[in-house]
Parts: sequence; structure tokens; C-alpha cells
Amino acid sequence: MMSRRKYLGLMGSAPLMAQAPAAAPAAPELDWHEAKKFTVEGQGFKDVKSVYDRLPLRAEATVRPEVWGLSRNSAGILVRFMADTRAIHARWTVTGKNLAGVNITAVASSGLDLYAKTDAGKWRWLGIGKPTKFPDNTDALAEGLIPGYREYMLYLPLRNNVTALEIGISKDAKITPGPQRLPGAKPIVFYGTSITHGISASRAGMTHVAILGRMMNREVINLGFSGNGKMEPEVTKFVAEIDAEAYVLDCLPNMNAKEVTERAENCVNTLRGAHAKTPILLVEDRNYGNGFLVESRKKHNDDNHDALRAVYAKMQKVKFPGLFYLKADHLVGLDGEGLIDGSHPTDLGFMRQAIEFQKVLAKMLK
Repeated sequence: MMSRRKYLGLMGSAPLMAQAPAAAPAAPELDWHEAKKFTVEGQGFKDVKSVYDRLPLRAEATVRPEVWGLSRNSAGILVRFMADTRAIHARWTVTGKNLAGVNITAVASSGLDLYAKTDAGKWRWLGIGKPTKFPDNTDALAEGLIPGYREYMLYLPLRNNVTALEIGISKDAKITPGPQRLPGAKPIVFYGTSITHGISASRAGMTHVAILGRMMNREVINLGFSGNGKMEPEVTKFVAEIDAEAYVLDCLPNMNAKEVTERAENCVNTLRGAHAKTPILLVEDRNYGNGFLVESRKKHNDDNHDALRAVYAKMQKVKFPGLFYLKADHLVGLDGEGLIDGSHPTDLGFMRQAIEFQKVLAKMLK
């Protein structure tokens, strides 16, 4: 008779049964649709070199190379569509190998950002498209959606160039272009710097420009050029080509006081020459978060503000029509928490900016 000890020893030496690998979940059945056939917003020009560029091909020979390169980023461009799908996927192609930056996430720089409109008519965040490789990405943005035919809004990357975008929805689900915004409304055009461009928002829908579009139910056009928003005549003439509801000039973070004095009035006059009644907003550069102790940063802010205020006062003296002004005092708050590096906003800073911009834009658009 086998002893208990020997029996247990044999049991311990018996090979374990190999477990079969878990079956991978079946890929959902999807119908794929070219995004361009739906409602695309945030582009002021149709004669572009690539499908989601922000300046026309004509600009390549006119603006500085840095501006031209940045204009090919899809910042502020979005796609609006209606669908009754249970799932939303996307596949997209980017041209930049660097999917992220030192002060911008990969999701914001090279990914997608999806919002849905609630039954109450409010926009709510729903999902992201995660960029994981170059150049092609595919991701599920949202799955297991409650049945219903509703509107969606998909923001494109802030700091990369998109050459192709497709939206995947449940097999045989209905999808149509997003409806018209306010009847007859024109876009609000923002010309600015890296802050306008969207550095360092966590995702594309969190820039103040994008937030304002949702707040005010308006199309917005983002002409932010990181490090290169300088009120240059070569760029301003293209801004003036866009028939806008309002123009926002927020270039001071990339300028010094001398440049402000030399260029601001000419920039405003170019816009007014092309559009006699369109309101124009001059914006002071946000106060540096550490300017309360770093003397050079405080001086840069103060000198820029003084120069822009002098331009505004001069134009007010001659009763220049439709010119508005936004001070820096509360743009990103007074606690330093609204900036990631003392200069570029956190999501909190972008929300604070949106609130301050909305106050003055509401008056401008009455």
C-alpha cells in the first residue's frame, strides 16, 4: 500500500495542465466613413495643401517657414456628426514622428478628443483617441453607448499634422453631418501664440478656444502659431481674408513692447480695412505665474501691457469703431495654479481664460 507521504510526493511532481490562452475579444463590426464628408469646422480656407491645414497653400510662399510649418497642425479643427451608433472608433494618420512634447501630452498633441451633446443640449466629454505609434493609429473612442441618435464633436490633434481621418460606427448605424450652428453665424477667429495653439492643454477640447466654441455654440478658428504669433503683416492679411463674427488678437506673449508699438495698430487697421464693422478684441499677454518674484518676467508683462494700452488709447481717441480690450489681470487667476511652467496654461488656466474671454465676447457679439 502506498504511503501518504509517497502519494503526496508523486502528486507534487505531476506536470501541471497547460491552460488554453484566453480568446481575444472579437473585433466589432464597423462601417468606416471619411470624416471630411461630415461637418468640418475650424478651417478658414478651402484652398489648402493638405486636407486639415489651417492656412491656404498660397501662404507657403508668403509667411515665414516657421509659421507655415505650424499652420499645418490641425489645432482647433473638429468634425461634427449625428449618429445612432453603439460604438465610435477612429483611425487617423499623422506626419510628425514626435507624438508628444515636453509640455504637451501625446493625447493633446497627436490624439483625438470626442464630445457628445446631451439631451439637455450641453456638450459633455466622452472619450479620447490615444496615439501610440507613427504614422497610423486606430482606437476605440467610445463603446457600449446608450441607444439614441445624437450629435458628436471630434477634435483633431493640436500639435501634429493629420492627413487622413476616418470614423468607425456600429455596422448599419446611421450617421449624418452635424447640423448648422446659429443661423447665419460666422466664426470667431483667434490669432495668437502657443497659448492659443493649445500648449499645454491635456487634450484638444480643453483649449480656451475650444471651450468658448462649446460655451457660445459658435464655430471658432484657431490661428495660434506656437512661438510665432507676432502680428506680422504677412499673416494678418490671411486672417483678414476670413469673414468673421469677431477677431481676437492675442499675440503679446510672443512679442516685446517695441514690436507691439510697431505692429498692433497696423494689424487692427488691416482687419478693419477688410471688414468695416466686425468687432476686434485686443488681448494683453497673461501674467507670468512667477512674475511676482522674477523681476525680468514682471517687466516683460508690464512693458507689453503699457505698449498695447497706449495703442488702444490712441485708437479710442479717434473713436476707432468696434475695438475692445481685455486686460491680463484675471486671465489665468492670481494663485499660479493656472500655469504649467509659469507661461502655458493648465486645463484650469484654459478654463479661467475661457470665462474671461466669454464675458467680453458676449458684449462684442450683441
